Amino acid sequence: MLVSRALKREHVTYFNITPVPHTLPILEAQGYVRYCAGRFVSVPALCGWSHGCRVAAVASDARPGEDLSSFEIELLLAHANYGCISLTCSSASRRYPFVFMPRLKFGFVPYAYLAYCRDLEDFVRFAGPLGRFLARRGFPMVVLDSNGPVRGLIGRYSAVSPKYFKGPDQPGLGDLAYSERVMFGV
Repeated sequence: MLVSRALKREHVTYFNITPVPHTLPILEAQGYVRYCAGRFVSVPALCGWSHGCRVAAVASDARPGEDLSSFEIELLLAHANYGCISLTCSSASRRYPFVFMPRLKFGFVPYAYLAYCRDLEDFVRFAGPLGRFLARRGFPMVVLDSNGPVRGLIGRYSAVSPKYFKGPDQPGLGDLAYSERVMFGV
């Protein structure tokens, strides 16, 4: 009864990015739909070059423009304050925003989790420069949500950690901004 009251707003999109396997039938009974089937572990530094591309950490003096909205600047700065790696990739006079969460697998293998990008194709397009930037800082692997192998990336897909949503707007792959994973390190 408490859950149905909490989920009654039809114009709001709810999502569950950390469901425990035995709760999946309950989520589906509550009307949640799977939007992400697993994750892809990539080694983007091995991807090709994007000529004329420049990767930079977001600084507090970043300003919005036609290519980067004030919302995205706020998102990048807020996530940097959460301990994420907030970057822009500049190419052909346009900036593309990316947020990565530094993580450790088994307590000692470093990797970066893609927490935000406008479109997964942006990450694939700039995987080489972004991967080399992250590798130089000790993060040779990038993990991203996906529904299968990602064309253009070197790595391996695994059907683990599905993600669910309920509501009018399906979350995009590569957008966990302001989620518990980012804000609380879940």
